[in-house]
Amino acid sequence: MHGLVLFHAIRSAILALFFMVALPALAEEQMRFDKEPLLIQTAAGKVLHFTVEIASTPDQRAHGLMFRKVMADDAGMIFDFDEPRRVTMWMENTILPLDMLFADDTGTIRHIKEKAVPYSRDIIDSMSAVKYVVELNAGIVAKLGIKPGDRIVSATTTKKAK
Repeated sequence: MHGLVLFHAIRSAILALFFMVALPALAEEQMRFDKEPLLIQTAAGKVLHFTVEIASTPDQRAHGLMFRKVMADDAGMIFDFDEPRRVTMWMENTILPLDMLFADDTGTIRHIKEKAVPYSRDIIDSMSAVKYVVELNAGIVAKLGIKPGDRIVSATTTKKAK
């Protein structure tokens, strides 16, 4: 009888370990995002080129870049919130440090959060009504000189209002 109890305890421990390891990987695998080119037009006259994934549904926006371990220097994600509003985000379950660009409905960057800390539950506030958030690898903003007032342009930011 003790052997049966021990067997069930070991099996339960193995299943628990499996779900602790496998679920984050499965969550990443199941979420799919379309991609599009995105330009950042700086006030200094530079045009910066990126390829971003599009998070436009509530589930996609909730998942974002969580669990990602690597991202190309010219890659990122654009969050489309449909209507301008004040946005708050956090980095829980996000492995990569990120720079966040908060842009209004014209694509104009209104606020930037540089080097958001991985796994942090600290609230990151857009500080004003925005329609888009673009997440890039931490350090890109400083490296490329991106500033508030610069403009993001992509198919997402230029689509007609519904």
